[in-house]
Amino acid sequence: MSWRATVLTLFPEMFPGPLGASLPGKALEKGVWLMETLDIREFARNKHRSVDDTPFGGGAGMVMRPDVVDAALGAVADRPGPVIYLSPRGRKLDQPMARDLADGPGVTLLCGRYEGVDQRVIDSRRIVEVSLGDFVLSGGEPAAMALIDACVRLLPGAMGSEESLDEESFERGLLEYPHYTRPQAWIDHEGVERVVPEVLTSGHHEKVRRWRRAEAERITAERRPDLWSAYVAAGEKDRN
Repeated sequence: MSWRATVLTLFPEMFPGPLGASLPGKALEKGVWLMETLDIREFARNKHRSVDDTPFGGGAGMVMRPDVVDAALGAVADRPGPVIYLSPRGRKLDQPMARDLADGPGVTLLCGRYEGVDQRVIDSRRIVEVSLGDFVLSGGEPAAMALIDACVRLLPGAMGSEESLDEESFERGLLEYPHYTRPQAWIDHEGVERVVPEVLTSGHHEKVRRWRRAEAERITAERRPDLWSAYVAAGEKDRN
């Protein structure tokens, strides 16, 4: 069966958006994955189709009502995979999480708006909270798109070359090495000639492999000391 993404949102017209183009779009056309959107507003219970109300205890903004959100979740309770609420409070999305989700049957994503969703429905439905990072978006939809994209590209048949996945950032605990293409010698905007590293044009595959590994290690150590510490602690440095 195809991997399935179910998105609960107040703005279903935002989808598929970027997910309908390029790699995820082609995979969607091929049936590698399926997308379903559900308009949360369809489950509002009054004539004004209200989905939010003022927060208890006061404060700015509005909160999405638990009865409305729960009714929407109930309508897709039979969809495969975990239910995830995109929230700055959640566990940070990383490559291992994306791979775990891609290895499953699919995911249901709840996109919040305003100040967020009433905590009671999160607790009641045992919803997993996931964050893209330490920043705030205007709603969960862009985060849902990023999570789906991260999963779809890992699905069998989505990528043109499955081998390229093995060399990407985070796959082996390192950031990716630099890439170069033609022309071999290029004059930049300041008139400086910039040449492709000689090892990459040597035709010596083992030297290229070692250079790429060394560059990946150097960049990771410089830019992400947290990843580098974990990489060294795991003993990966000595095994390569």
